[in-house]
Amino acid sequence: MQKRILVVDDDEMNLTRSRIILKKDYDVLLANSGMEALHVLNQEKVDLVLLDIEMPKMNGFVTFRRMKELVGEIPVIFLTASGLEDDVVSAIKLGAVNYLKKPFLPQELLRRVAQELAKQ
Repeated sequence: MQKRILVVDDDEMNLTRSRIILKKDYDVLLANSGMEALHVLNQEKVDLVLLDIEMPKMNGFVTFRRMKELVGEIPVIFLTASGLEDDVVSAIKLGAVNYLKKPFLPQELLRRVAQELAKQ
C-alpha cells in the first residue's frame, strides 16, 4: 500500500505542483488551509505532512500544534518561502522532521519525503 502524504498550502499552484511531483510514488491528499488539514487528519490516516508556514487565518505553526493534539506525533516537513532562520528554528523546536525552502526542485522534495518515510 502506498504511503499517504497530506500537502497543506494556501496556494493552489503549490498544491498542484506538489501533487504532480508526488502522485507517482504516493497517495496524495491536499488541503488549502490549516482548518481543512485538521479535518482531513480527523478523517484519514496520513503518514507524512508537507505544511506551509505562511497561511491566512491559521499559520503552519498553529496548524502543527493542533495536528499534534489531534493525532499525536506525525512527521511534518515545513515548506517555507521565506527561509528565515527564525522560522526554521521554530519549526524544528516544534518537532518538524525537516523543512524545504520554496520553490524547491522536484527531486529534492522526493528525496526528503523518501528519507523521512524510510524512518517509519
